[in-house]
Amino acid sequence: MAKFSKSKIAEKLVQSILSAEITPGDRLGEIKLAEFFGVSRTLVREALIELQTRGFVEVRPRMGWYVVEPSFEEARETYAARRVIEPGMLRDAGKPLQSVILSLRKHVADEKKAIESGNSAARSVLLADFHVCLAEHLGNRFLTAMMHDLSARTTLVSALYQSTNEAQVSNNDHAMIVEALAKGQSAEAERLMREHIHFLEARLDATLANNVEMKKKSG
Repeated sequence: MAKFSKSKIAEKLVQSILSAEITPGDRLGEIKLAEFFGVSRTLVREALIELQTRGFVEVRPRMGWYVVEPSFEEARETYAARRVIEPGMLRDAGKPLQSVILSLRKHVADEKKAIESGNSAARSVLLADFHVCLAEHLGNRFLTAMMHDLSARTTLVSALYQSTNEAQVSNNDHAMIVEALAKGQSAEAERLMREHIHFLEARLDATLANNVEMKKKSG
């Protein structure tokens, strides 16, 4: 019996996107992945088809599977979706249980440690995962699944269209959102989340879109 199921392989690859271990345009060889996971190529192909449906990979004729390279317009659409979903999930949050607040505070503290240690992979995963954890702790499994995919897609977008990294600013924003929730200030948490997403979107650099298009044509 295979150690990894189709879904587990897919999630491992999404985690690799979140940690920037695999990046936009990377080739995903079926044979190499099958050897890595110790499964058949058929199972790997099924996992890749699942990720294709979710918008993370694509098949290039006669070339194989590749991590998608979202267009600049798709990058903006990613943040547009987040502007609708994330502030909305905080709107009726009320005052979460103390155990939830403690967990979120620990997550924010872990982000800060990763930033200070210079561990870029851990930093990337934790900053993206904050939004997933927030949805999870607020008790909505549908939003949690949605945020998982949106966070991974944001990581791809960031790799292509954001030339600088403002990790500490994001960490500070996360801390303020958690403290607003701890005080039962849902409206303030919603406002802070909206500003946080606006800040992230404002860092998109349209001039980098030409580089992406040239790379696609040369590939």
